[in-house]
Formats: sequence, C-alpha cells, structure tokens
Amino acid sequence: MENGKLHNGGVSSSETFNGGEDVYSSKQSDVSTADHLVMMVHGILGSASDWKFGAEQFVRNLPDKVFVHCSERNMAKLSLDGVDVMGERLAEEVLDVVKRRPGLKKISFVAHSVGGVVARYAIGKLYRPPRTENGQKFSDDTSEEGSKGTIAGLAPINFITVASPHLGSRGNKQVPFLFGVTAFEKAAGLCVHWIFKKTGRHLFLNEDEGKPPLLRRMVEDDGELRFMSALSSFKRRVAYSNVGYDHIVGWGTSSIRRNNELPKWEDSLSKKYPHIVYQEHCKACDGEQSESVLKEGDQFDKLEEELVTGLSRVSWEKIDVSFHSSRNRFAAHSVIQVKDHYMHAEGADVVQHIIDNFLL
Repeated sequence: MENGKLHNGGVSSSETFNGGEDVYSSKQSDVSTADHLVMMVHGILGSASDWKFGAEQFVRNLPDKVFVHCSERNMAKLSLDGVDVMGERLAEEVLDVVKRRPGLKKISFVAHSVGGVVARYAIGKLYRPPRTENGQKFSDDTSEEGSKGTIAGLAPINFITVASPHLGSRGNKQVPFLFGVTAFEKAAGLCVHWIFKKTGRHLFLNEDEGKPPLLRRMVEDDGELRFMSALSSFKRRVAYSNVGYDHIVGWGTSSIRRNNELPKWEDSLSKKYPHIVYQEHCKACDGEQSESVLKEGDQFDKLEEELVTGLSRVSWEKIDVSFHSSRNRFAAHSVIQVKDHYMHAEGADVVQHIIDNFLL
C-alpha cells in the first residue's frame, strides 16, 4: 500500500470518500490515457467490493483505456430506499467521478441485479440531448436513428446488465424461489415492502404514490427524466441472464423476453466461455409488432407486456448463461458476477466475455 493506494499485479485501487473504489492501472502513463469511465453498480444489499474481481479484470485487460469506479452510494440498507432514490444517488456519484477525472470522454455501465434498473434511472437523469450548431437542442428521438446525446457530458458506449429484473419481480416466475405459484407471488407482492421496503414495491410493480408503477414509467421519457432517450443513446445494450438456478431474478425478466420467447439452449462447447450457452442480437421492434405478440400470447401479464414492448424499442444483445453443471449452481445469482471471488472464480468466463466484447 502506497499513499492510500493498493497495488495488485499492475492494478491499483483507492477508496473514495463514501466507501466506493476507483480501480485503474498502476502505470501513470496508462492512467493518463484512460478516457473511458466504467461505472460498476452492485445489487440489493450489496457493496462496492461485489464487483472487485470484475473491475480488476477490466483494468488488466484494458489498462490504458478504462478507469473503473465501483459504486458506493447505495450500499447495504441504502439499497432498500427505492429505485428512484438510488438512481438519483448514482447520478450524483457519476457526476462526482467525472468532476474528479476531467480527462474522461466516454462512459459505460456494468450493473448487477437491481443495479441494472437503478442505472437505467440514473442515465435518465444524466442524459442531455445534443445541440445543433446554433446551440438549439435536437428534438428527442428514442429510435436508434435518433440523435444520441450524452450521459454526464460523456459519450455513452456500453450499457450492460447482469441478472437484472428489467420486467420487475411480479408473477410469471420472475422470482424463481416462489416456484411460479400464483398464490405465493400475490402474497409476496403484498408483503414485500416489509423486507425490501420501497425497492420491493418498485420491483413488484406496485403503484407509486398514485402514479403508474415506476418501472412502467421508465420505458418512456417521463418529463425531465429521459429514460428511453438515454438508453437509446448507448452504442450497445447487453443483458446477461441466468437460464436457471438464479433464485432471485428469473430468466424472462433479466433477458427482457416473454415466456414463449425463451430459447432452447445446449451446453456450451466453448473452452473460453464454458458458461455462455446462447446469444442473440435482437433488433429494435416497433409497437405494432409487439401488440401482435400480445394478442397471440397466452395469459401474459399486460403490465409486463408493456415493459417488454417499451424496452424492445431499442436493440439488445442477449447473452444466456448456465451454471447447471457447477457445484455452486444454487448461487448462480452471485456466481455470474463473481461476487465471491475469494472462494472461487467460476463465473470468470462471463466477466471475460463482457470485456472481450466491450466497445471502446
């Protein structure tokens, strides 16, 4: 340790004021050229250390390209305060990092679990549309052909979520430990606030102070919060999902798919990525296409359909992950993040896949 910095095999890290962590190359020449901020966001009841393995791997692979910050503003019980409150905090944290690192030009997010939804809220807060030569703003356009804009004044590149409940946690086996039993799912929706407080209400799609559920409002631009304009401004959006053994976040909600769209998969034959079992690039869909699916679908929840339809207005890369043959498969929700890297790094190939496909 030197001047408050930890050095680990070419990677340095330093703790920020509120308990977060900056991770960067130990070589000053690399640090001076790294202009791409990677914000790594943890899940519910998590901490900045949850992404420690991933952050270090990013810097080892891209030492002169990235500066990584592991978020701290919503650690532990603060993650129960609601997606909106956490999103506001995360947005402030991003601005603080950008202020400390004036050389940054690009920004990407890598977020786990509810952190993916929180990051979607934060970018809606941080989004600014581009200006014309005479200083006037372009009109917002959530189509991919629309103007791109900036996030915290930086060029948005990658928006990556890992086992995130984009469709919420209500019904349709979105929380697997409830076994898809309707009575259990309804009961959970009524009492979830006792344990997970405001965040639980948001994830179970309960009305928010007389307004539609927050996750429903987040598939549109909502006043000054440009949720979809922000999401469409990124060059790529990626959703990594566990196909099974994730007892917290179901496959459908994390991959933004209807139940009848979940693909058949086979064991991976890749030595480099043994846990990646299915990949697809989903183009942006218009509302008419989604409405036809709703008419044909069987008993699909209308609110969830609105979430799928809204989020499908932009393209997504969908990467499906399986730990079925792993001895730690019952902990898939944290294994996919390599959260417990001190004990094992079984999901390291997923992190490597994220890095190998990362746009710079």
